[in-house]
Amino acid sequence: MTRTRWIALAVIVALGAGGFYGWRTVWPREATDDAQVSGHVSPIAARVAGTVAAVKVVDNQSVKAGDVLVEIDSRDYQIAVSRAEADLAAAEAAARAARTTVPITSTTSESTERAAEAGSGNADAALAGASREVEASRAKLDAARARLVEAQAQATRAAQDLARITPLAAKDEIPRQQFDAATAGSHAAAAAVTSAEASVREAEANLAVSEARRDQATGAVTQAHAQAKAASTAPQQVALSEARASGAEAQVLLARAALDQARLNLERTIVRAPSDGQVSRKSVEPGQVIQPGQPLMALASLGEVWVTANFKETQLRSMVPGQRAEVSVDAFGGHRYAGHVDSIAAATGATFSLLPPDNSSGNFVKVVQRVPVKIVLDANRDAANVLRPGMSVNATVYLR
Repeated sequence: MTRTRWIALAVIVALGAGGFYGWRTVWPREATDDAQVSGHVSPIAARVAGTVAAVKVVDNQSVKAGDVLVEIDSRDYQIAVSRAEADLAAAEAAARAARTTVPITSTTSESTERAAEAGSGNADAALAGASREVEASRAKLDAARARLVEAQAQATRAAQDLARITPLAAKDEIPRQQFDAATAGSHAAAAAVTSAEASVREAEANLAVSEARRDQATGAVTQAHAQAKAASTAPQQVALSEARASGAEAQVLLARAALDQARLNLERTIVRAPSDGQVSRKSVEPGQVIQPGQPLMALASLGEVWVTANFKETQLRSMVPGQRAEVSVDAFGGHRYAGHVDSIAAATGATFSLLPPDNSSGNFVKVVQRVPVKIVLDANRDAANVLRPGMSVNATVYLR
């Protein structure tokens, strides 16, 4: 009886296995061996130029999002931030001085108008306004001299930098771009000195005019004539003062934007991983001079992969998204993974090739084209067998 039971059990198992494989054989499906694993491979490039100070990763190292990959020498960018902060401070000081001039000019104009109407009775008020104008002119002169000293210091530093790198440029030990930038910086600094000197001369002239107006205000008759003359141009003077204040405020906005850009460039000297992945194709070494946009390495994400299966166009008649699929990976001895059809490409692979076929010449040979089909694998993949982009697989899609 026991032997009979074992024979019956073996027959049942054999019939079940035969039925299963027979069902798999007759079940409608389409298969292809022109398939491979695809994934996200992110190129890592520099956003700013400079000398590589340190490389924090090696080939095939796993990293997390935000990890430091490369450090670029940041000293030049720190100096740029300091210079931008100084420019912003100077622009804000100039804006404050310009805003102060507006009420002073308005007050002076009103005093001039009242003096023109009241005559010598308002001589003291006009003299007070002239004195305030002298003080404002002196403040402008002090600010202009301070900017001149700053411009001279920057010009001296730019000239010294140019003198240091000129022999290096002659020997081609530094990039020509760096030498040209230093030359342009030296010329710009010299021009800034010239501009600052002109501002000092202008401020000195304005101070002399203010002092002359104050001296004129000492005489009642002479002051009355001066006020009457200034009264005719009072609205224009106020408008000019307001325009200068608006221009100074615009310079503040420009200097603040330059500071933001300098800080952003300083931040970009640290190249970080944009996502989790594994480092590949590392081509950067410490001491290397890199340029913006230069590829440094690639970052392959192994956590999100899919299969791109190139089916013949004759196999797509009954294939739709959502159908069950199965792939076997050559690298793991044909290990099978379950998945489903996610989408079908909008064109054949030849359409997106570097040299698509041109059949307009009349010399035409019909070739069955292949259409890429994206197969997404189920979440319960084998953790021990990590799929990597580019691996060859066999893909099967069950059509029912």
